[in-house]
Amino acid sequence: MPAILWHLVQFPGAHGLQNWHPLVVHYPIAFLTASVPIYFLAWILRSEILEWVGLWLLGLGMAAAIVAVSTGLWASTGVMIAPSVRTHILVYHERLMLTVLALSIGLAGWALLARPMPRKGRTCFVIGLILMAVVLAKGADYGGWMVYGYNAGGSLPQPIEFSQ
Repeated sequence: MPAILWHLVQFPGAHGLQNWHPLVVHYPIAFLTASVPIYFLAWILRSEILEWVGLWLLGLGMAAAIVAVSTGLWASTGVMIAPSVRTHILVYHERLMLTVLALSIGLAGWALLARPMPRKGRTCFVIGLILMAVVLAKGADYGGWMVYGYNAGGSLPQPIEFSQ
């Protein structure tokens, strides 16, 4: 039994990471993205239970986004990528994800003040959620492009120059 427990607490894949960002980045993507259809269904079905689920997802997503953006900004100076990749991809990824963070803070604050979902301006709130999800998807695409296209944070020899 102790061997099984020892195996469960070992994370050999994480030992090769240059920073913590890859470990936390998926949580805000999941929580924030999931909040959009839940809030939309709550709006259509007029379900207070779904409104509360949406609020929790949005709140958890905002908290996770704070951690992901913090670890991403901390890691950005040391991540091994070519200057051309930094200029053509990383800069846009950072800007988009900072925008997502700002939107998630604003929307979560609005939802908290009008718990669990705003009554006034509800259409604008849902449009804001959709906008946040679209910007999130684009920012995540840039992040994936760096990782899978240019080995950002990986162990391949660097630099891999930007190519279209």
